[in-house]
Amino acid sequence: HKTNIAALSKAIAALEKGAAGFLQTSAAAKLRQLTVDMDLSAADRDILSAFLSTGASEQYAPQSGQITGILKQMLETMEKDLAELTAAEEEA
Repeated sequence: HKTNIAALSKAIAALEKGAAGFLQTSAAAKLRQLTVDMDLSAADRDILSAFLSTGASEQYAPQSGQITGILKQMLETMEKDLAELTAAEEEA
């Protein structure tokens, strides 16, 4: 979970800065994996998949708020899951 959280945090920061070339980074590769592995709504998964397959950051601009919003929700979910796992391990 910690690796995924770190990768997602990097992705959000890069996108909020409008980082060109983001889609070629390891954070984008991890994000592609997370869109498959995480429990997302079909609409969110479609939006992220479309963004990750555009290949050009210029095409991303109109959806920037929506993409970062989805990513922040994913991050919150992962952080909550990690906290719950940590608490369960401490109780055991």
